Amino acid sequence: MDVPLPHLDRPFDYLVPAGLAADAVPGVRVKVRFAGQLVDGWLLERVDASTHGGRLAYLEKVVSAEPVLAAEVLRLARAVADRYAGNLADVLRLAVPPRHARVEKEPRATPAPAVGPPASVGPPAAAAPAAGPSATADPPAAADPAVPGAGDGIGVPPRPVVTDPRGWRDYPAGPAYLAALADGRTPRAVWSALAGEDWAARYADAVAATLAGGRGAVVVVADARDLDRLDAALTALLGPGRHVTLSAALGPARRYRAFLAARRGDVPVVIGTRAAMFAPVARLGLVAIWDDGDDLHAEPRAPYPHAREVLLTRARLADAAALVGGWTRTAEGQLLVETGWAREVVADRATLRARTPAIAPTGDDPQLARDPGAATARLPSLAWTTARDTLRADAPVLVQVPRRGYLPSVSCADCRTPARCPHCAGPLALRAADAPPACRWCGRVVAAYACPQCGGRRLRAAVTGARRTAEELGRAFPGVPVRTSGRDEVLTDVPAGAGLVIATPGAEPVAEGGYGAVLLLDSWALLTRADLRAGEETLRRWLSAAALARPAPAGGKVVVVADGALAPVQALLRWDPGWFAARELAERRELGFPPAVRMASVTGDADAVADLLAQARLPDGAEVLGPVPADQDRERMLVRVPRSRAAALAEALHVAAGVRSARRAAEPVRLQVDPLSLF
Repeated sequence: MDVPLPHLDRPFDYLVPAGLAADAVPGVRVKVRFAGQLVDGWLLERVDASTHGGRLAYLEKVVSAEPVLAAEVLRLARAVADRYAGNLADVLRLAVPPRHARVEKEPRATPAPAVGPPASVGPPAAAAPAAGPSATADPPAAADPAVPGAGDGIGVPPRPVVTDPRGWRDYPAGPAYLAALADGRTPRAVWSALAGEDWAARYADAVAATLAGGRGAVVVVADARDLDRLDAALTALLGPGRHVTLSAALGPARRYRAFLAARRGDVPVVIGTRAAMFAPVARLGLVAIWDDGDDLHAEPRAPYPHAREVLLTRARLADAAALVGGWTRTAEGQLLVETGWAREVVADRATLRARTPAIAPTGDDPQLARDPGAATARLPSLAWTTARDTLRADAPVLVQVPRRGYLPSVSCADCRTPARCPHCAGPLALRAADAPPACRWCGRVVAAYACPQCGGRRLRAAVTGARRTAEELGRAFPGVPVRTSGRDEVLTDVPAGAGLVIATPGAEPVAEGGYGAVLLLDSWALLTRADLRAGEETLRRWLSAAALARPAPAGGKVVVVADGALAPVQALLRWDPGWFAARELAERRELGFPPAVRMASVTGDADAVADLLAQARLPDGAEVLGPVPADQDRERMLVRVPRSRAAALAEALHVAAGVRSARRAAEPVRLQVDPLSLF
């Protein structure tokens, strides 16, 4: 039942009236009477008899005869709920989009005949469940996890799918990975892309190889820009109409239409943002994710699953191949390599040297000897001369700035005290050169600001945003076009000779032929964040920008305004994200941080948090850390266990939440397993 109460997170048995027997098949939406109310639910299985000893009620209604919940997705949803100490109903709400009745009634396109290996290749088809007088929410124990259900044949278009490993030739293990996919095997890889790589084309190659092996694929990316690139690459390789995209931005009708096309087996490939991680693809052969370190892959709704973990769980349950790729490598990706679950796919050093643009830091000893002010300058001479020479050569220059806005943080010009709002103590910011300071929290304008420490009324920049940077560089390079790309307006691409492009991380547009130079400014803003993943995220953002520069033969240059001795800078200079990921993972093992251990956070009112932990039968070896302050006057406790006890921890927390739910505890508590932020 679609009831988000932990103590009701179990199946319930109902009788099926004779009038609904034809439509009441596993996977359909139903309505049932529960506690005097009519609630939504899912019919999960038909059986001949119930183990319930009491009297059974009847199903009230079959909402739709469309079996939208696949058996493979149900098993996955249950596994995800158990891993994240959540409810099955919450996961199913993420897995199956809301019904759109008009779309269900639209004429169905005739699936094209399948190509590739004969139907006998791959998992055997599951038998249709026998109809009976009662329905239960327990999935069939012996069902094949790779087969969503009866009638889910894969409809691959008739044009043969030809796999070409040449795009992967720069990676020694790449052609073998594609060959394994084409043979119907289940290789698992962690891929570190070279600078300038057309990652979307490489993913399209992997999907084509999977189709040649007679199986389907699911690919998840972080945002709409990446989705558009992958969509174009798949269309170019496979032809139109051979895949669908799933994204929350599509709108209810288009999203449900794409979902039904996959569920009915009309298309074998689904790509999308994290909304696609549960996409029902028949005979699933490949799950893939690009840039798994992007925080957009983390679902902000309960039970807060991460797309990478959902896809890896799916690969295990469905016996599918996996591809985890990116410019960088996360500690979680490194753990997959070190445990042997996946194999790394990387280029050799000779290829790296040939493809990587020239990268130089501004804070090493030779640079400081030539420019003593480089240690404190926002735009040291090396960065300035690199930009000047590139612009003279009529090549575009990308400048990455970590903060958006104009001056997102200001301080007193006399005593350097951070300027705070006198009403709520929030930070003051300037939105434009002639705008008065305003609070970033409450929005109040503080036109007559006076420093509470020294009484000074003059303000100076503490943090410089992208718009102020564009203004300063526009004055430094008069006559050069300056474009900005950020939250307000994200550019998709820029023409050759486009001048200066100022972008925040994640909003960097692709330049035709690549950028002649990439400047990475304000590195301190990324490296000094109080976050476990600060170094990892910094390298991810740097590599994503540096990958847009022209490769070494074309003379591309990257300048990072940072000390060359720092580990993230060293990894950037050598283009070696694997080395940095191994270093990060080793440090986290030593300190006891994820992913070397499993952690859960319990957030809420102090009494409610204490009550839940008192109810939880935590596994042996569990450590309770905290409390630490959280937002809105709440507190947070952390529970740490070895990875071998992860399932026991999730079960203990879920049971404790169920006890509080049954008692109708007034104060809510938020449970998060492996939260992205621990501080």
